[in-house]
Amino acid sequence: MSLIGYARVSTMDQTSDLQLDALRENGVVRIFEDIGVSGAKTERPGLNEVLIFLRKGDTLVVWRLDRLGRSMKHLLETISDLEGRGIGFRSITENIDTTTPTGRLVFHIFGALGQFERDLIRDRTKAGLQAALARGRKGGRPKVVTDQVLIRAKTLMDQGLTVREAALRLKIGKSALYSALNG
Repeated sequence: MSLIGYARVSTMDQTSDLQLDALRENGVVRIFEDIGVSGAKTERPGLNEVLIFLRKGDTLVVWRLDRLGRSMKHLLETISDLEGRGIGFRSITENIDTTTPTGRLVFHIFGALGQFERDLIRDRTKAGLQAALARGRKGGRPKVVTDQVLIRAKTLMDQGLTVREAALRLKIGKSALYSALNG
């Protein structure tokens, strides 16, 4: 079993010395690093390398949780993936270690809280849409082809214009006009 570290700093001006020192003090034997890479970025070469390098029985160690995950969801997905591969996870600052029963419990609580937060957001969004609908407001983009535009388009087509020509003259898309005519 090896302790493998990952460190990340967001800008080239920052130094990862604090993280590297903490990782070494905690027995990490190999460290992968991303320098000048924002946590919000999907492409982090050092993180990709460490995830490939890790083997069953290893433990990934980070200085703080925010060094690993772009978001709570991403963090939970990454650690769940590690767990499924038989790889432990440890965060030094938050004192979380998924190789212990207490650490696994804490992390599963984090997972439950993350899911709870997503459910709350979905429920609030649904309630807001229903409240708006009850007040006569409908979400989405405004209709391009209003009733008046549709009447004008039908008049132009009755005069011999094609759908494409009528749409061009009314400055609307032909597919939008086709949809309005068929709907």
